[in-house]
Amino acid sequence: MKRNSSLNSPISGSAMSRRNMLVAGSLAMAGASFSTRALAGVFTGKKLIDDTDILNFALNLEYLEAEFYSYATTGHGIDPSLFTGTGTQGDTTGGKKVVFGNGKFEHIASEIATDELHHVMLLRSVLGTSAVAKPAINLNALGFGFQGPSDFLLLARAFEDVGVSAYGGAAQYINDAGILEAAARILATEAYHAGNIRDEIAKPKPGLAVDSLDQPPTTTNYFPTDNNGLAVVRTTDEVLMIVRGTSADGGNFFPDGLNGNIR
Repeated sequence: MKRNSSLNSPISGSAMSRRNMLVAGSLAMAGASFSTRALAGVFTGKKLIDDTDILNFALNLEYLEAEFYSYATTGHGIDPSLFTGTGTQGDTTGGKKVVFGNGKFEHIASEIATDELHHVMLLRSVLGTSAVAKPAINLNALGFGFQGPSDFLLLARAFEDVGVSAYGGAAQYINDAGILEAAARILATEAYHAGNIRDEIAKPKPGLAVDSLDQPPTTTNYFPTDNNGLAVVRTTDEVLMIVRGTSADGGNFFPDGLNGNIR
């Protein structure tokens, strides 16, 4: 049922597609503005955050996705040169190469892996020296994701839907128009991924739901939209409950917590 709501092996950068080049241009323009002016803070109800904090929160999530898809498709993580930054850098555990046995699924996974790697690269390029380091990541936090195509698709679906909701929920707090445009386009890419994966795993009965907002795909409800036809969005706290758990000190996919002010 739709949720009611008011209208309120590292992948080479040379493989960047035309759409990623366009996003890169948007982020480069945003970065020029980002680096030359003080961004106004936005009070979210708990703390004063700015565009730097929002982008670094997104970067933590993109590290998680990029590592997941890289391990699933290659057996190892992304280029360690992309791990540096502020905060505590950590290792990635729990991942391994998936034996897909299906050329279609393997191609889908590899294409998504490329996109997620590029998201990490693009966010780091805008943040520059303000970029957070890759924190410790446990890819086996839920106990599944690497035991074959079906196992992989279950976790991929959760990651993509959470990613879409996270970007959607953060949009209202972004001050810089160029950064907002680029974030919207990353969200669109995540939505392409989610739609493809949801179509592949839709079944008569819902699968695993990661929280009360989650709508796993069924053969009668392919899309996670509300009664206004709007995509479900999550607050940063709701996203953190999924990826980190209840303790700011760490848990779930981030055993030592996230890096940055939104953690």
